[in-house]
Amino acid sequence: MSNGSSITEFLLLAFTDTRELQFLHFWLFLGIYLAALLANGLIITAIACDHHLHTPMYFFLLNLSLLDLGSISTTVPKAMANSLWDTRAISYTGCAAQVFFFFFLMSAELSLLTVMSYDRYVAICQPLHYGTLLGSRACVHMAAAAWGSGFLNAVLHTASIFSLPLCQGNALHQFFCDIPQILKLSCSDTYLREVGLLTLSGFLGFGCFVFIVVSYVQIFRAVLRIPSEQGRHKAFSMCLPHLAVVSLFVSTVIFSHLKPPYISYPSLDLVVAVLYSVVPPAVNPLIYSMRNQELKEAIRKVISWMFLMKNLSQL
Repeated sequence: MSNGSSITEFLLLAFTDTRELQFLHFWLFLGIYLAALLANGLIITAIACDHHLHTPMYFFLLNLSLLDLGSISTTVPKAMANSLWDTRAISYTGCAAQVFFFFFLMSAELSLLTVMSYDRYVAICQPLHYGTLLGSRACVHMAAAAWGSGFLNAVLHTASIFSLPLCQGNALHQFFCDIPQILKLSCSDTYLREVGLLTLSGFLGFGCFVFIVVSYVQIFRAVLRIPSEQGRHKAFSMCLPHLAVVSLFVSTVIFSHLKPPYISYPSLDLVVAVLYSVVPPAVNPLIYSMRNQELKEAIRKVISWMFLMKNLSQL
């Protein structure tokens, strides 16, 4: 293969060659995928239908659930299909689509997590200015900026990576089309351009992480001044899980994309990829929402309405 245009498909990394274990991976991923769809779908429906939840915090949470649905739907269904049908192939166009949508949604999610930390900072540290700093127009602008920055970042990286000549075969050591794995197939020094873009994206991502950490340091300082022990405990219990997920997300993404070439093992790359591409969309609803009594009550109403409609349809 002399260049990328002669490649019509890529071969993804199989989780295992044993047929029984392939079925196990299929059912495991199916369970995780359905759980993520159900949890995020319930959150989106509850926030959209309950006017009491039409506040900045829940508006950003709705956007986060949309991004989580998109990101897990970009990678997991194809991995499930490959395990079920005992194949590794993905078309050139399908691979390009995976790269674009995954980078788009992941970049937008990191930007949105940064915005959400700012929302919590203003709510706790500057409550008197909350309505001014986070009005409806400001919230829409910040959410649009998160989605827009992710889109531009994805266009830039997708155009760059698929303009490279590829001559090292078509086998990718990952269960989805990931930019570092495609870079390994390049036979031109122009890959340094994409490496530079990835490095820049990594530093911007790290900047977002630093902003989140600084925001929560200020939040913790404010929380420690709360006289009620119950109030402090509630605030900490809401903040620490958020930081844990952000830390997992940022550290695994940076490690996966910026680690030295000599630290590259298929099993390690696979585990790291699952940690940042599959786990967050599945657990985010639990961490960000299920401890929230208002949202719990709204979700109960949605579930009750669904069962009511089902029973009425059977009459």
